[in-house]
Amino acid sequence: MDHFARLGLPAALDLDAAALDRAYFTLQRQWHPDRFVSRPPDERARASAEAASLNEAYRTLKDPLSRAFYMAELAEVDMPGDGRTIDDPDLLMEAMEAREALHEADTPGAVDQLAAEARQDVQKALAGLGSLFLANDRVALRKALLRLRYLDKFAEEARARRMNLDRSNA
Repeated sequence: MDHFARLGLPAALDLDAAALDRAYFTLQRQWHPDRFVSRPPDERARASAEAASLNEAYRTLKDPLSRAFYMAELAEVDMPGDGRTIDDPDLLMEAMEAREALHEADTPGAVDQLAAEARQDVQKALAGLGSLFLANDRVALRKALLRLRYLDKFAEEARARRMNLDRSNA
């Protein structure tokens, strides 16, 4: 059973966060292992497995990027080995230039600006995924998802750079 079916939700890139929370907490209450303490071992084991599956489904679907990668997996989009390797020369160049700009950013404001631009790019890229899924354009999906993964990693690097600058300025 896929994560969407497990939670009784439509397989959609844009999920209603409140509906996701409601579905998860309703099912989590039903399958929480504490409710099965006095039951036979096979029922306790099933409850534990169901609760773990629900937790995994919720974590995956709660995050838009994880949800997009999960949907790509369901659509059998061929991703490179670890899903993090950049094998697109244009994206590789973009990544190298952005990392160089981040390395050269010597003020918190400069880092914040780069991070804000990356967040805007993430939002634009996420917004464009829906049409790619509808068209079942696996090549374009692969390229867009790799770019999203890069942008997400860049945001982490920007946070770390910002913290380092804050510490050195303190």
